[in-house]
Amino acid sequence: ISVIQYSNVPVANFYLNSFSKKEDVLSAVKGLTHRGGRPLNTGSALRYVTNNIFVTSSGSRHTEGLPQILIMLTSGKSKDNTEEPANILKNNGVSIIGIGTQNSDKQVEAAIKTISLRKKDEEEKTVQDIVKCTCKKQNKHDIVFLLDGSDGTRDSFPAMRDFVQRMVDRLNVSDRRDHVSVVQFSREPEAHFYLNTYTTKESVLNTVRGLRHRGGRPLNTGAALQYVRDNVFTASAGSRRLEGVPQLLILLSGGRSFDNIDMPASSLKELGVLTFAVGSRGSDSRELQKISYDPSSALSVTDFANLPTVQEQRPRHHQDSKAQRWQTPQHWVSSSVCERQCLHFLCWQ
Repeated sequence: ISVIQYSNVPVANFYLNSFSKKEDVLSAVKGLTHRGGRPLNTGSALRYVTNNIFVTSSGSRHTEGLPQILIMLTSGKSKDNTEEPANILKNNGVSIIGIGTQNSDKQVEAAIKTISLRKKDEEEKTVQDIVKCTCKKQNKHDIVFLLDGSDGTRDSFPAMRDFVQRMVDRLNVSDRRDHVSVVQFSREPEAHFYLNTYTTKESVLNTVRGLRHRGGRPLNTGAALQYVRDNVFTASAGSRRLEGVPQLLILLSGGRSFDNIDMPASSLKELGVLTFAVGSRGSDSRELQKISYDPSSALSVTDFANLPTVQEQRPRHHQDSKAQRWQTPQHWVSSSVCERQCLHFLCWQ
C-alpha cells in the first residue's frame, strides 16, 4: 500500500515498499496531517503516481502480474488537464477508482470512473460501492488458451482439447463476464477464435469440440507468446485490459521451445498478463517457470494423453502476509489437480 497527498504538488507519505505489515501502515495513516495548498492539480498528481509510485523501484509488482489499483479521493476542480495522465495510467494497466464530492471536477469524472459522495453519511455506502466494483471486476476475465499443436502432441491433443472444454464449462462466459480465446501453435501460431468472437458458453464449447490438431515443427513457443501479446491481448481482439479486467493466459506445452521465450514472456508480464504454464514430460520445467507469472505456479503432468490415469496429489495451500498463493507438493500432478489449480488461478485474480 502507498499513500500520496496532493494539492499544487503531490507528495508521497509512503511508498508501496515502505511497509510490509498492516500495523505499520495503519500507524502511518493515523499520523497523516493535512498539507493544504493551492491550486488543485489532479493531472500532475496522476502523472506523479505513474512515474514515481507504480514503478519497480517504489515497490510496484506489475512485472509479476499483480493488479495495480489506484483509489483517488478528490473534492475540487482540477486546474490542469487530467485526461491524458488518466489514459496513461489505464494504458499501463492501472485500475482507477475515483471518489468525489458534489464539488468534484466533471473533467475528472469523465476521465475516471468516479463514485460521487454527496453527504458525509454516504461514506458507508461509498465503501460498499467500491467493494461491489472490485468484486465485479474479479468476476470477469479475459482468458486465452495457448495450445501446443506440434507433431509431438498429435496423440495427446484430444486430451488437451478435452481439458480446455472442461475448463470452459466451469467458466461464466457472457458478454459482461468471462471472454475466451483459443490459439494453437507449432512453427507458427494461429488463432481459432478471439476474445470478442463469442459471447456464449455454448458457442465457445462448440468450437472447442471441433478443434483439430494442426501439426508442424519446430515448436516456437516464444513466437506464440509474442503473437498472443500483439494480436490477442489487444482491444481490437476483444481484450478489456484498459477496463481493468484481468488478462489470463493458460499455456499447454508438450515440448521444449526451439526459439527463445525470455523476451516474449517478459513482455506479457509487463503488459499485466498473468500466465499459467502446464507442461508434459517432454517440456522444460525451467522454461515453464520463466513463462509463468510466478515460477511456483508452473505445473507438469506425465503425459497429456494419460491425464486421467495419473495418481492424484492434493495441492498444498498456504497464506502469508502479502498474498494468498498455492503450491504443489510434487512436480507431477494429475488432471483433476491441474484443473483445480487452474480454477484457483482464475478465482484469485
